Amino acid sequence: MAKIDPRFAKFVLKKSNAAIKEAIKQEKRKQKQERAAFFEQKKKEAAQQKAKAAVIERPAIKEKMPLNKYIAHGGICSRRDAAQLIKDGLVKVNGKVITEPGYKVQDGDVVIANGKKVVPSKTLVYILLNKPKDYITTTEDPKKRKTVLDLIKGVTTERVYPVGRLDRNTSGVLLITNDGELAQQLTHPSSEVKKVYAVTLDKPLAKADFDKILKGVILEDGPAYVDVLAYSDLKDKTQIGIEIHSGRNRIVRRIFESLGYKVKNLDRVMFAGLTKKNVPRGKFRFLTEREVRNLKYLGKKNKNKPATDK
Repeated sequence: MAKIDPRFAKFVLKKSNAAIKEAIKQEKRKQKQERAAFFEQKKKEAAQQKAKAAVIERPAIKEKMPLNKYIAHGGICSRRDAAQLIKDGLVKVNGKVITEPGYKVQDGDVVIANGKKVVPSKTLVYILLNKPKDYITTTEDPKKRKTVLDLIKGVTTERVYPVGRLDRNTSGVLLITNDGELAQQLTHPSSEVKKVYAVTLDKPLAKADFDKILKGVILEDGPAYVDVLAYSDLKDKTQIGIEIHSGRNRIVRRIFESLGYKVKNLDRVMFAGLTKKNVPRGKFRFLTEREVRNLKYLGKKNKNKPATDK
């Protein structure tokens, strides 16, 4: 640093104490911001690694496979729905209609299901969607109504389909995949997969009816039981939380309707341990590898357990 001639020292501008303090403060602030940005980036990288989407390669199919399973592996629909397609005469193998779901498909066979050629997927995809109202839970609709697949259009080249059903006016957690085996396990009654719903009724739920639901109500297709029932807000008894494992059609709505209530809003907040946390309505995310492992464990642990509805 050049020395200043003492004769001119009085003309040299000196920084005030306030300016020096401000400079130090600015430097500390800059260092703090850089440090925060560094750790934020590391945090994001760790989260991305942890939440890596589960894209699983399926081993090549070498052995003879039941026709309904083969169709499910092709991403057309679940094994249960595939069995129904076969029984309805909508499946051909090498040009011949096959009506037995257990028919063994051999290497080289050409399978056409509902007019589409079936090619078993090599890559398994798992998507969690927060379904909005006015979308139907099918892969396509003859009436050209909006389907849940419209909400994930372009995100995968695999043929995927929804696991289970949510009716048009029900919102919430919906799993979409091309893993037919997992879909079969999660929707089979023996798996007793838990579902949690937030319900809004047209009028407060009376204590007497609350108790009736807990004991079980009789519907046209048999008794219906719930696992947990609670008022979501004690000041507003039109808001109900319900946990159930039955997969029967419109079961939650029918339980309340049987006692004279109308369900104004029905939202599934949990399915098989999956929630819609951080997934806005109408949006989706891919499952993590850990979540897929949990689902597979959940689907298999009760595989040999006799089906119940209570």
